[in-house]
Amino acid sequence: MRIALATGNAGKVEEFRSLLRDQPFELVGLEQLGPVDFPDEGDEYAPNAVTKALVVARAHGLPALADDSGIEVAALGGRPGPHSARYGGEGLDAAGRVAKLLAEVGDASDRRARFVCWAALALPSGVVELRAGFCTGHILHQPTGGGGFGYDPIFGIEGSSRAMAELAEEEKNEISHRGRALRALAPALLRRVAGHEATRVG
Repeated sequence: MRIALATGNAGKVEEFRSLLRDQPFELVGLEQLGPVDFPDEGDEYAPNAVTKALVVARAHGLPALADDSGIEVAALGGRPGPHSARYGGEGLDAAGRVAKLLAEVGDASDRRARFVCWAALALPSGVVELRAGFCTGHILHQPTGGGGFGYDPIFGIEGSSRAMAELAEEEKNEISHRGRALRALAPALLRRVAGHEATRVG
């Protein structure tokens, strides 16, 4: 059973494949299927995830899986949130966004933060399933660890002295916002994708 991954982020593609490796799916990235034109993203996670999944499902005729994720920082009033991937403008890479966030947070005493993920499955017919996952922690004073991607090097895990980027893959999958969202979505994935395949073959 094939599912299209509605992302061009290589780190996210690998994480999806790791999280769903025990499921009976072939996860196909846009690098194999071909690019699509995504509309500009809005200010809310769930509609962003649904839109991306629907665009890819309809473009390629496959069930499509997308997520919209972000980091919410208390000292920044919950920013950057759904704008996390574009925080600081298009010219910044991941390291630049991390540096900008650290500079904005500065020496703030309230360093609470959380990762948020809304994951969406869309069928070419327009059927959508949506689930959320969260991971709470705090902003570190400097990047640490060589794993993960995005804001992982400055996200301190709640109740631990380690950054998300210091975790082994299995540890991260267990507690991450994306891992929790995809585990919540897994039963619907099996039901909906199997139903789509049965209809297509029939």
